[in-house]
Amino acid sequence: MRHQVHGKHLGRTSAHRTALKRNLASSLFEHGTIATTPQKAKFVKPFAEKMITLAKKGTLHARRQVIAHLQNRNICEDQNGEAVKVGTVIGKLFDDIAPRFAERNGGYTRIIKLPLRRIGDNSQLVFLQLIDEKVSASTPERIAPEAEESSAPVVEETEAVEAIEEPAAAAESESTESGKETDKS
Repeated sequence: MRHQVHGKHLGRTSAHRTALKRNLASSLFEHGTIATTPQKAKFVKPFAEKMITLAKKGTLHARRQVIAHLQNRNICEDQNGEAVKVGTVIGKLFDDIAPRFAERNGGYTRIIKLPLRRIGDNSQLVFLQLIDEKVSASTPERIAPEAEESSAPVVEETEAVEAIEEPAAAAESESTESGKETDKS
């Protein structure tokens, strides 16, 4: 029986689960989105959101706590065939990601199901991604219907009537000309 045993085991040892959680969260912070299985995405989502909440504090203590949980992995890019260090995951989390979610209270990630299946074992795939939209503190105000009408471009009646009459006059002249041609034959 599994009495009082909480959390998903994912068929791994505790050390393997910890490494999986760290690697998935670090990849999420580095790339912004990752493709994985639904079980792994649901497993790492609360952990990643807790790390973002810690990073929003921005203190030295919070930075040390995040480093203890994630490790400080380097972000490298390929330049002229060589891997060049661009920064670290912790630096990106504190400098780029945390300020982006400063006004948001939770819900930093989302899971999107994909129609694709993994080739090896035909497993379902999902995207785990950081939410891009910024949420403002105030709600947007609704525009009054009168303001919507006034914002529409105003066309004078004479211009509108002339625009309607011109094609009608052209069509009448064509029909009279074709009628004259049929009378001559």
